Amino acid sequence: MQQGAYAMIQGSKPQTLAYGLNDSPAGLASWLVEKFRAWSDCDGDIEQRFTKDELLTNIMIYWVTETVNSAARLYYEENRHASELQQHIEVPVGVAIFPKDNVLPPREWAERSLRVERWTEMPRGGHFAALEEPELLAEDLRAFFRPFRAVSTRAVLTPDHLPES
Repeated sequence: MQQGAYAMIQGSKPQTLAYGLNDSPAGLASWLVEKFRAWSDCDGDIEQRFTKDELLTNIMIYWVTETVNSAARLYYEENRHASELQQHIEVPVGVAIFPKDNVLPPREWAERSLRVERWTEMPRGGHFAALEEPELLAEDLRAFFRPFRAVSTRAVLTPDHLPES
């Protein structure tokens, strides 16, 4: 199933969409729950992955803070500034690919503009990885940052970095 229309509307008319969603709790809930169902590793059964409390909490965060516009606007800004995204970024990057996410970029594509230090293809999970597979995501984050932590700790503990007595 194709899942691109959301990106087109968010990328071209985010405020129009946001006014409608901020004005209707039922509209906001249906918009968000549909994304949770389509972009998660749930085989169409959303409650297999998320409790009603988790879904309602997520909806309420958007509803109470009225932040669906800023979430949608990311797509608009990305479209407006696409040429700026063509530069190569030298900061080390870790990428975790969850098989049921709505976008699955090839590694070669990511490496064109990013300094990919870690690329992990996860066995399960989707777009909402922190809710679906928190242990897998946390372990991958730890593994990515571990080498940097070791370098940082050694630098702090070397004699050159000790205060003079």
